[in-house]
Amino acid sequence: MPDSSETQTKSVGGELILPVAALVFTLYYFSTIYDSPWTAQVAAFFVGAILLLLIVIFIGRVAVSVGRGEADLGMKSILEPLSFLPVRAGLIGLTILYTIAIDWGGFTLTSFVFMTAATLMLNRGRHWKRSAAFAACVSLAGYLLFIVAFEIRFPKGPFEYLVEALA
Repeated sequence: MPDSSETQTKSVGGELILPVAALVFTLYYFSTIYDSPWTAQVAAFFVGAILLLLIVIFIGRVAVSVGRGEADLGMKSILEPLSFLPVRAGLIGLTILYTIAIDWGGFTLTSFVFMTAATLMLNRGRHWKRSAAFAACVSLAGYLLFIVAFEIRFPKGPFEYLVEALA
């Protein structure tokens, strides 16, 4: 008699939400870089191509699992465990707030606040110093890479104006 765990399939439909969203975003991103400097176009193509490759690999692995009967395209994985739903809803809320606040706060400061809040939410408020340090490093790296090196026109805020005034 087969074990009941052997006959159950893993629901992976929820795991496809982010790769599909990333695919749509990447294609949109490619469509917006035509008027950018060539360095930004090269960087955008390089990052986008890597992202597209990873998406294709992930979707291919899912397709193989579904084809073998090891998985199905159900959305059960996105709803369970139920204890994670508040964190998921919080992250969606933070993302919406980020997109609203970036015009006022600018890219760097808003990214710092978003990443700090998100990592604190994910680790249940522990290690706030690590969360803030991580967010500061990533935000500053994003500023240096995108705004300084590639001259991408992200929204300016207090941090960007301060740096311009000091330069």
